[in-house]
Amino acid sequence: MTSSPSYPRAVLFDLLTALLDSWTLWNRAAGSEQAGRSWRAQYLKLTYGCGAYLPYEDLVRQAAADTGLPASAPAALEDGWEQLQPWSGAVQALQALAPHCKLAVVTNCSVRLGRMAAARLPVDWDLVLTSEEAGFYKPDPAPYRLALQQLGVDAAEAAFVAGSSYDMFGTAAVGLRTYWHNRIGLPLVAGAQAPDIESPGLDALPAWLARFGHPVNSHPAR
Repeated sequence: MTSSPSYPRAVLFDLLTALLDSWTLWNRAAGSEQAGRSWRAQYLKLTYGCGAYLPYEDLVRQAAADTGLPASAPAALEDGWEQLQPWSGAVQALQALAPHCKLAVVTNCSVRLGRMAAARLPVDWDLVLTSEEAGFYKPDPAPYRLALQQLGVDAAEAAFVAGSSYDMFGTAAVGLRTYWHNRIGLPLVAGAQAPDIESPGLDALPAWLARFGHPVNSHPAR
């Protein structure tokens, strides 16, 4: 017997890594992949260590200065923001889910840039929540919890699609089952809980969510 679909009530997405290829934009603004990755790593360090929200644009500029990049790098990043491109398969996955679930973004960003980035995807979002609005950056539990509250959904009725394994610290604290779209093959951060599924793409996401309410054997897939 084939089980009928049993989707969650809502799916929350990381935006700038899980759905959009921000890596290419950062690398181009920095002048090389190596410089872009170093800059972004420093930005993440500042983000995860700052506690309460500090302006996103300020952290990006500070990280650029810390890694020896000129002021033109963060300026180029912002100038290219509306050129952010969805990962292949992202639009198709969102379109497949839209009839079945509420769709939301929970992103480490300012309100201004978060709205601009979310608009790069042809989706009628039920919620776009930024860290500026939540008062904290992920993986602090506050952004995830505020998103669930505003959607009117319990954690057990929702799923999260991560772009970074740092998200697993927050989703574990809140109780959100997680799909890790590990596009560039990063290792799991030390101490982070393994996701329900790890995949280099989003092709497996709709089928996983269609079985969300059915008991399954959880085996992370690559």
